[in-house]
Amino acid sequence: MRVQAARIVAIGLLFLSFSVTANRLVAEEGDPAVMQADRGFVQAWAKEDGAALGKMLDAEITWTDVEGKTLTREEVLRSLPKDALGDESGAEVSERTYGHVGAVNVGRGAVHVLRLWVQRPGGWRLLVYHEVKQLEQPSTLAGSGVKDCENPCKMVPFQPANEAEQAIIASWQSLETGVTAHDAEAWAPHIAEEFVQISSNSDHVISKAGRIETLNKQKASGVGSAPAPLVSAKMFDFGDAVIMTCLHQPYSGKPIHVSRLWIKRAGKWIMSISYQTTIQAAAAKGA
Repeated sequence: MRVQAARIVAIGLLFLSFSVTANRLVAEEGDPAVMQADRGFVQAWAKEDGAALGKMLDAEITWTDVEGKTLTREEVLRSLPKDALGDESGAEVSERTYGHVGAVNVGRGAVHVLRLWVQRPGGWRLLVYHEVKQLEQPSTLAGSGVKDCENPCKMVPFQPANEAEQAIIASWQSLETGVTAHDAEAWAPHIAEEFVQISSNSDHVISKAGRIETLNKQKASGVGSAPAPLVSAKMFDFGDAVIMTCLHQPYSGKPIHVSRLWIKRAGKWIMSISYQTTIQAAAAKGA
């Protein structure tokens, strides 16, 4: 009887553990399979081995360089782009895997690279390659200067394809409404604790705590901080992780290409990564 009771308790704990894990997408750090694929990619690129790279790049890859130029898979393989980090020696590398998406962040000095790997039937494939070169000096802009937010806070030029995408848009609109109102408490629930934002319009990596500090300063100063309107977006669904690639046009200045990673945690969609690169070759609005 005691043995049977112990088994029942053990099974109950197992199901409880599974239930908790299923309700919370836990990020696995340093996933060996993702890191192996990423190292293979870096080595093949250093050797300019287009054949090897072709096997690693996803058919729908979005490749953005430090100038904000975005390439397709065919364009990348036709003429291999130059790596902004060179051979990546001495660079800091971190990795988090969210279910079927592996996020590799590489940085050295002002240059940062995001590589988002996705698990396909044939193995891990690179879906997003995104470079950012940060400012050498702090930005003199305290905010956009705009206080009203229509797009993306109330509407977006994007039609969700399913319930997950609809929930992500709702979460995004709520956090951007919080940004516009300088309301850190409204913004924070939609952001992962490990959140990182890297932008070519900033001189430093922005964490969740750092973004909250900025919102509080903007609230004290009263400066307008409405986010840049969305021009277009694509979403790639992988269960409890969704990759979102976007084009934004600020109220003034050049358009920005943004790569975001959304994860479903505790039943809610939250943002964990945002890489933002200004498109240097584009015309500046208001110029």
